[in-house]
Parts: sequence; C-alpha cells; structure tokens
Amino acid sequence: MKKMAMSFLAAMMIFSASAAQAAAATHTVQKGDTLYNISKRYSTSVDQVKKWNNLSSNTIKVGQKLSIGSTAAASSKPAPSSNTSNVKKEITVKSTAYTAYCSGCSGVTATGINLKKNPNAKVIAVDPKVIPLGTKVYVEGYGEAVAGDTGGAIKGNKIDVHMSTKQKAKNWGVRTVKVKILK
Repeated sequence: MKKMAMSFLAAMMIFSASAAQAAAATHTVQKGDTLYNISKRYSTSVDQVKKWNNLSSNTIKVGQKLSIGSTAAASSKPAPSSNTSNVKKEITVKSTAYTAYCSGCSGVTATGINLKKNPNAKVIAVDPKVIPLGTKVYVEGYGEAVAGDTGGAIKGNKIDVHMSTKQKAKNWGVRTVKVKILK
C-alpha cells in the first residue's frame, strides 16, 4: 500500500509540474489535496485561490474543478526569500510557539496542513486580519514559513510558530520578533 501511495504521489508531483508549465487554468481536486498545497503548487496564496473560485470556506471536494489564475499557473519563479527586494511589509509581533500535540489539537491546521505527518513544516498561526492565510513570511529567529493556521488566542499582532516538539516550543518561549511579509 505504501509503495502504491508513493508511486501515486510521485506521479502527482510530475503531473502538477507539467500542468504548471502548460499554464493550466483549471485544477481538479484530488484525494489529499488542500487549498494550502494547491496554492503552493501554483505559487499563489490560499486567499487568492479562494477569491478566484468564490470560496467562503477552506472546504474542497474530490473532483471539484478550481480555477487558477493564468499568471499564477504559468509562474516559474522560485519561492521568495527574505531579502529586502521580496519584502512587502515588516511588522513587529509577540510570538509564542505550539506543537501538533497540544491538548485538544488535531494536528491539522486551518489550511489543511497535517503537522503530525509533517513535523518539520515551517508554519505559523496568525490573525488573518493582520496576515492573510497562505502568506509567505520570514520570522526573525525562525526562518521562512507560511501563515497556515489560526488560534483562539492569536489576535492582532501576535503569532504562534509551529515547533516539532514540546521542548522546542518551551525553549522558544514568548518573544517579540520582526515578521517580514514576503511578495
């Protein structure tokens, strides 16, 4: 079963790369797809995919056809880095840390990232009114990440950085950090 799943995954990666090169304007949702991984595949944000498709929630269904903007689908530019030419805005925030294993946590983010299956994923929880979900960011002391989660205590200029272990989260503590919103 694992070999079959890995073969399927490899085929999907090859297909998605060729689809992006062909500037496909439509993406058909496959089993396991999330708005987050679709947006990453097409070098865009979750919010942009939702806007293109008039989605009011993060719920998508297998077989659903999603419109992908032609410039996003055709983009072959590399992921943005933290250098100043790729910085749209910089803000100072209060930062805490969390793990996928907290009491009451499912391990799946608001954008569908499974942190238990991807413990080293660089994800931050944000207030979407301040940093939209799907936004690429650079967090001082943490590195490049994606705004892929929300939290009940995350309001205003506050973020929560994902850590793979409880000890790493405790070591992070509470910090004031600069966050660069990347283009």
